Amino acid sequence: MSQIPARPVLLTGASGALGRQLTRHLAGLGWKLVLTDIAAFPDKVPPGCRFERADLADGVAILRLAEGCGTILHFGGVSVERPFSEILMPNIAGLYHIYEAARREKARVIFASSNHAVGFHERATKIDADCQLLPDGYYGLSKVYGEMMGRLYWYKHAVENVNIRIGSSLPEPVNERMLSTYLSFADLCRFCERATLAERTESCIVWGASDNQRSFWGQDDRGRIGWAPVDSADSYAGQLSGVVTPDLATETYQGGPYTDIDRTRTDLATPLFK
Repeated sequence: MSQIPARPVLLTGASGALGRQLTRHLAGLGWKLVLTDIAAFPDKVPPGCRFERADLADGVAILRLAEGCGTILHFGGVSVERPFSEILMPNIAGLYHIYEAARREKARVIFASSNHAVGFHERATKIDADCQLLPDGYYGLSKVYGEMMGRLYWYKHAVENVNIRIGSSLPEPVNERMLSTYLSFADLCRFCERATLAERTESCIVWGASDNQRSFWGQDDRGRIGWAPVDSADSYAGQLSGVVTPDLATETYQGGPYTDIDRTRTDLATPLFK
């Protein structure tokens, strides 16, 4: 039988694809959720939960929504590569508002980081969670900022946080790259359970991928929360082998197509990073 957190959980980005999955799963366990998004919630709000539209740029609204909450599952903000002007308020200022709310409420933050924080590492190199940060765009850069914000608030204010570098969380993998990066919805939901209920996390980073044999990623801090993925992309290997693009950058780097957006550098004959 699953534990129920002692205090409500605030879930930002509740109207998005991953937010809706988390809402169904956690509400089904009997968790009390405060749901928020800038967009309307497209489903019926589960019993014991409430939804309120809010903009992450509105710090007062975020403080009010977080009142009484023991965990903030932060899945809100711009979730794809966009111009910096569109990233700035939701992903930069908004993240500050989340951490200020967590500091006031003495809440833990579970931050939806991304593989795009390290997207310019080459696929041939397996990396651990303490690897060099190599964002592949403004979106990835905002995730680096989020991870560093978590570190700051842990050391300065004792705000615990778990940063999950999500790979590709979809119903199923759709190309060869995702044989390495795939994260099932079920594994993501179980991760958020464990990250919320863990006794102590400090500030840590976990690779957000299922148990994929071809994973680009190695050691991380999952032991702190007691999580291990159950699902795998391996059964899709036969049908997805060779499903690639003709773009050299996309197929060279772990960040895939994000590394090619607005790219002007063309010298890909040799590694960019050693």
